[in-house]
Amino acid sequence: MTVTRLPVRRHVVQLMGMPVSVALRGRHADDLTGQQAWEQSVAELREVDRVFSTYRDDSVIARLSRGAIDLTDCPSEVHEVLAIAEHARIESGGAFDVRRAGPDGSSSLDPSGVVKGWAVQRASAHLVALDDTDVCLSAGGDMVCHVADDVRPPWRIGIEDPRDAQQLIATVEVRRGAVATSGAAHRGEHIADARTGRAPEAVASVTVVHDDLTWADIDATAAYAMGTDALTWLRGRPGRRGVVVWRDGRSEVFG
Repeated sequence: MTVTRLPVRRHVVQLMGMPVSVALRGRHADDLTGQQAWEQSVAELREVDRVFSTYRDDSVIARLSRGAIDLTDCPSEVHEVLAIAEHARIESGGAFDVRRAGPDGSSSLDPSGVVKGWAVQRASAHLVALDDTDVCLSAGGDMVCHVADDVRPPWRIGIEDPRDAQQLIATVEVRRGAVATSGAAHRGEHIADARTGRAPEAVASVTVVHDDLTWADIDATAAYAMGTDALTWLRGRPGRRGVVVWRDGRSEVFG
C-alpha cells in the first residue's frame, strides 16, 4: 500500500510569553474550517493568559496570590488547576508545588507548572475535532499530537540535546498523545525541588510522552526537580515513556 504524503500547513503566534504553533495536514489543513479552529484555540489560550498570567497585575491568579480576592471569587478553571496542582504535589512527594515560600516566610502562588500543559491540551480540542485532519499543536516546545487516520505516518518529534540545541538525542513517534520536556537549556535554572528550594544538579533534561499534555508537562517538571531520583520516579508512573538526560552526558529511556 502506498501512503500519500500530505502537505503541512503551519501557523504561529506569540502567546503566554512563548511561541505557540500548529502544524495541520489533511482535509482542513488549508481551508476556512481549519483556520477557524486555529483561531478558536488561540482565543482560548488568550483567555487562559488573562486569568493565569503571573506577569499581569490584573490577572485573576495575581490578585488571588496577593490576597486581593478569595478563591471563592475565582472562576471554575482556577479551582480545576489548583486541584490538579495539589494532586501533583502529593504524587511527587512534594517536589512539585505551585505555592512557593519566600525568604521572609510569606507564600506566593505560581501555577505556571500546571497551566501551560493544561491550557494547550484544552485548546487542542478545537483542532483535534477537525474531520480527517492531523494536528500537532506546540507551545514552547511541548506539544499535543493527533493523527486522524492510522494509515498516515505518525508525527516525529525530535528531542534536543540539552548541551547543544542544534543536535538531537532522540526522536519519538506520536500518533495520539503529548510530549513535554523540562530542563534549563533555554530558560536557565527556573525549576527547583519545592522541598528544598534548590535546583537539581545531576539531571540536564527530562522528556515525557503521555496521553495528556497536562500530566506529561507536570511529570517532566516534577522529575527534573527530583534530580537523581528522576528516572526511578518516572519508571513508577504508568503510561509514561521518554528519556532522561544526565549532566554527565548519559541518556536513559523509560517506559
